[in-house]
Amino acid sequence: MNTDDIVRTFLDFYRERGHELITGSSLLPPPSDPVLFTTSGMHPLTPYLLGRPHPQGRRLVNVQRCLRTTDLDEVGDLTHLTVFDMLGSWSLGDYDHPQSLRWGYELLRDGFGIPREKLYVTVFGGDEQVGPDLESLDTWRELGVPVESTRDENWWSNGPVGPCGPDSEIFYWTGDGSPEGSPTSDSRWVEIWNHVHMRLERGEDGGLVPLPQVSVDTGMGLERLVAVLQGRRSVYETDVFEPWVRIVPTLWVLGERDMRIVCDHLRSSIFVIGEGVRPANTGRGYVLRRLIRRVLTVLWRDDDSRTLSDLPVELVGTGTEREVLFDEERRFGQLLERGRRVLSRSEFRGPLSEEDYHYLHDTHGLPREWVAGLLR
Repeated sequence: MNTDDIVRTFLDFYRERGHELITGSSLLPPPSDPVLFTTSGMHPLTPYLLGRPHPQGRRLVNVQRCLRTTDLDEVGDLTHLTVFDMLGSWSLGDYDHPQSLRWGYELLRDGFGIPREKLYVTVFGGDEQVGPDLESLDTWRELGVPVESTRDENWWSNGPVGPCGPDSEIFYWTGDGSPEGSPTSDSRWVEIWNHVHMRLERGEDGGLVPLPQVSVDTGMGLERLVAVLQGRRSVYETDVFEPWVRIVPTLWVLGERDMRIVCDHLRSSIFVIGEGVRPANTGRGYVLRRLIRRVLTVLWRDDDSRTLSDLPVELVGTGTEREVLFDEERRFGQLLERGRRVLSRSEFRGPLSEEDYHYLHDTHGLPREWVAGLLR
């Protein structure tokens, strides 16, 4: 199945069960929202999870584009991305959590052809405030899917306050041979889907109160699911990243991790620029600036003659995105020229301390990775 087939299968499955398709919101949340970017499929639906009636009803499904700055340092491994699409389904005070789990298993088994022995599930085992999620535990046992209980790993919240609840995380075996261990003991079990029983709200004092309505919120990362269904060890080996991984290695010789960072950050930058964001020293613009400059830092570490103008139209087009990338490259190049003069000072000729690195970054905007590479 290619990516379009997978999305269509997911949406059709839920629409056949009475879910209304809602449009995936912008990467940019409403002006009143303090978060810089939409971070999850449920983010735009928070008011409706808190009880406000949704104009399209109680059963919803969509594909939401998301951006998470918290994962930036993880990008470069097999699964993490800066910008990704989230497949989501919701019951807003309609069907219960066990029904969501049964439908989820049915879709994975019959819609996507995943055998039961390749799946493992974790559920909430309880803590000092909330008891164990026996309802989900019993449902998975009835379905014949291996299940284990955890504690903090299976409690979902969108922050220190707000809607929250126990969740069931579904894992897929990515190792060779027969599955071994469990999700808490073997990293080859990779999470692909989360079903949240959204039934509580945490207040400023840390206390929990029942929500006006009990809802279900599910989220499944599209790119990770595509990797599973296409039998790829990495999200970068799927059709999602074609033509990036086909073209970028022909432009520059990079290690595998660096190639992933360059492909992810350039692709993410183009999405962000498309939302009207421009590089800046604060807010969303700073996230974009950080993405572009990390790409340039990686490229220039070994060869400062590399340039984003090497990128073909097939990847970055001929319009605004291209102009913004080139302008930021010019600005960063000027910054690094000044940085070389700063580093030539006598106080920076020996090994640098943590205080030196912080000073060079905070005062002169020089990335630690670039400074370390130049000194080497």
